[in-house]
Amino acid sequence: MSRTREAFEKLFANEMEMEEARDFLISLYEKGESVEDITDAVEVMRSYSVELPIDDELKERVIDIVGTGGDRSGSFNISTTVSLLVSSLGAVVAKHGNRSITSRSGSADVLEALGMNLSLGVQEQVKMLQESGFCFIFAMKHHPAMKHIMPVRRSIEHRTIFNIMGPLTNPAGARKYLMGVFSPEYIEKMAQVLARVGAKKAYVLSSEDGMDEISISADTHCCLLENGEIRKMTIRVQDYGFDTAPKEAVMGGDAEENAKIIHEIFSGERGPKRDIVVLNAIFALLADTMARDAKEAKEMIEESLESGRARKHLEKVLELSRKLSS
Repeated sequence: MSRTREAFEKLFANEMEMEEARDFLISLYEKGESVEDITDAVEVMRSYSVELPIDDELKERVIDIVGTGGDRSGSFNISTTVSLLVSSLGAVVAKHGNRSITSRSGSADVLEALGMNLSLGVQEQVKMLQESGFCFIFAMKHHPAMKHIMPVRRSIEHRTIFNIMGPLTNPAGARKYLMGVFSPEYIEKMAQVLARVGAKKAYVLSSEDGMDEISISADTHCCLLENGEIRKMTIRVQDYGFDTAPKEAVMGGDAEENAKIIHEIFSGERGPKRDIVVLNAIFALLADTMARDAKEAKEMIEESLESGRARKHLEKVLELSRKLSS
């Protein structure tokens, strides 16, 4: 057992004093977390999580569309919007997320503002996946050991390895990902970790303007993980038929404002906010192998938005979440 894995076993078992835990997390940050460090930490965190009891057939279909957060971009909830949109096309999206830590609206916050019930148990979450192709996995409920780790995290002024680990610990066992990271230096590392923990296909990316999404304001650097191989690529917004727009054009606000933005996009409103959602959704469908190429993916996404299918699907997802709680 590596020293990192041994330390994380102690940390998750609540057998580490707060000062020792602080020193350990700070030392990892200062030396720079290696692929081995992150893999060990993720495997320990997964072993302490409350998993979704889904069969292998469904697990093979599950995708997560997620970002590390921490980019402080101020954008609306793009990955959550993309998750709801691609599930309208038949994708099975287990969206792993939490309330806001570094932004005004986390995925849990905006989904709650839309009217989703966040109190579902694991069996109800499985039913959500089976019946609607979407469920929200509220991180705070699936990682109970984090309750004694959070005070340590909050006592450290800078980010820790936990900012990196969150997207890698989906309790549904997702094997396909569209994953944004807060810094380009972590793109290849995260792709390598995903390969080690069993992911089959993933786009891991970070934009030149500091977003953990595919940007419409700047080039986005990316690693494609497929069949165990990792290939570097650059995503340029113009190559996919979109105009560039200033970063300010995709800014959001609090949960209520971001929920309003989602409703507007799903009701047919056009502009940079819709464009960035469609662009990210293209790569989600490619990661999910639902489309042969970007052109086909874009056509599928735009048809869902323009026909009203996405809007109706959103209503179905929200209604189902409330029905399952009754």
